[in-house]
Amino acid sequence: MTSPAIDIRDLHKSYGDKVVLDGVDFAVAPGTVTALLGPNGAGKTTTVHVLSTLVRPDSGSVSVNGCDVARDPDGVRAAIGLTGQFSAVDGLLSGEENLQLMARLRHLGAKQSKMRVAELLEQFDLVDAARKPLATYSGGMRRRLDLAMTLVATPSVIFLDEPTTGLDPRSRHTMWDIVRGLVHEGTTVLLTTQHLDEADELADRIAVLDGGRIVASGTPDELKRLVPGGHIRLRFADTSALEAAASLLHGSTRDDAALELAVPSDGGVRALRTVLGQLDTARVEVDDLSIHTPDLDDVFFALTGRVDTKGTTS
Repeated sequence: MTSPAIDIRDLHKSYGDKVVLDGVDFAVAPGTVTALLGPNGAGKTTTVHVLSTLVRPDSGSVSVNGCDVARDPDGVRAAIGLTGQFSAVDGLLSGEENLQLMARLRHLGAKQSKMRVAELLEQFDLVDAARKPLATYSGGMRRRLDLAMTLVATPSVIFLDEPTTGLDPRSRHTMWDIVRGLVHEGTTVLLTTQHLDEADELADRIAVLDGGRIVASGTPDELKRLVPGGHIRLRFADTSALEAAASLLHGSTRDDAALELAVPSDGGVRALRTVLGQLDTARVEVDDLSIHTPDLDDVFFALTGRVDTKGTTS
């Protein structure tokens, strides 16, 4: 079996009497995206800070790329990149100069630095703005530059803490495409986000953090099946077909005006096959169907008792 790129077991962290992380456990497979969701104060950013060696854990086992964060912090730092909630670019330098500075700090050497900077400017669509002052950059351009600086040394694991906060929809989608491209190339990504649609779009797996503990984890579809409200919506050509289907599918809800029937379901293939099998046996024709499952907003509210995660994370 492939070892996890990120492995956290029984992680604890407190500040005085304030318990921030209380036995956190989760793992991230190489070359995947895991989203860490949770309300304000849940411990998301503290978890990222522990993983990136900025904060020392009180207890527990934490490793990144096979390196223990407490015993081998230099090994962890050599393998990771971190993009925080706020851009870490130098406003007195141009985009190209920011990347060159990072390349020098990473000791890439003159020739390799020049090549890597040129590659990143092209990859992040910053060639035309490379030598312009950062005062001329939009928020999306600054965020792309910030992520490009994180990638100068081609890290195998990247932590993205609220990567699209404050960006307009177009810039958010651009960042999503960049993240997908990195993962396609084999990079492992752990992101925290306030945007549940972002987790749904990007994450292979989601871990929900609340009160310093992981209260649920799984794929987006698995988490959606944890809460009630899923159903199969069937539309029929006429009233007689609707009547026949309603008599077969107990517990369903009728909409006579729309000739539709809502059948409670977890959204799985087995449930759909069962419903269609019953209708086929009774020779009831379905004109159209759609599957509706709870979204991540519903999941988040059910698991944490909160409607959303807007605000500053911790």
